[in-house]
Amino acid sequence: MTTDTQHVGGDFDEYLKKEGLLEESERVAIKRVIAYQVDQFMLNQGLSKTEMARRMHTSRASLDRLLDPDNGSVTLQTLERAARALGRRLRIALV
Repeated sequence: MTTDTQHVGGDFDEYLKKEGLLEESERVAIKRVIAYQVDQFMLNQGLSKTEMARRMHTSRASLDRLLDPDNGSVTLQTLERAARALGRRLRIALV
């Protein structure tokens, strides 16, 4: 019985990179984490979408884009407004 051991014990990031999928995978993962964190902070603070949008000085549509894990078109300004509206700080790092 033969098995394909080409990727056994290999690094998954290396596999994604080889397949040309690493950057997109990272982008999607980051956006999903941000959307989840904002949603959880809103839930913990009992904030409705309407109140959150008001605090951010933006529209509900803009907030919906931020909360949509599949929508990658969120600006730094929107992230900063969301953080401030939640009483948090935005921290971004290049690694």
